[in-house]
Amino acid sequence: MRAKDGHMQVLLTHVVPHVGQPGDLVKVRPGFARNYLLPQGLATFATPQNLRIIEKHRQRLRELEEARRADLVNLAAQLAQRSITIEANANAEGHLYGSVNADQIAAALRTEQFPIDSDNVKIEGPLKELGLYTIKLNLGQDVTTEIKLWVVPTHTEESA
Repeated sequence: MRAKDGHMQVLLTHVVPHVGQPGDLVKVRPGFARNYLLPQGLATFATPQNLRIIEKHRQRLRELEEARRADLVNLAAQLAQRSITIEANANAEGHLYGSVNADQIAAALRTEQFPIDSDNVKIEGPLKELGLYTIKLNLGQDVTTEIKLWVVPTHTEESA
């Protein structure tokens, strides 16, 4: 389809740098479309049938995205009601002989069957004291939640 300004509209089927993403309806010069985009399979003509196919595909992607977001909101609600406990070696004053970091928090959540990666755990820095902490989790798609984390001393058998 040719526009009045000498450009033609094509429907991109692949990412084309500086032009657009798959599914985008773009105006390009006829030579660029005829000599590069169409022969390389990077675009198709913007026919009504192709536009309907792309719109159905976009709708399916939106539905999948909404379902994924609903799953994340459900996961956030489950996590908000949980608290986890991590044992760590500490001295008598409550200072840890190391620290608790995002990897350990994510691993503790995974042992409770929550699909959390260390990138989802947002802490200011390693935790170096015993106590109760509120940990923020960013689950993606602007879904965040908080969990309670107890850092407790490891139980060791001491002889009296």
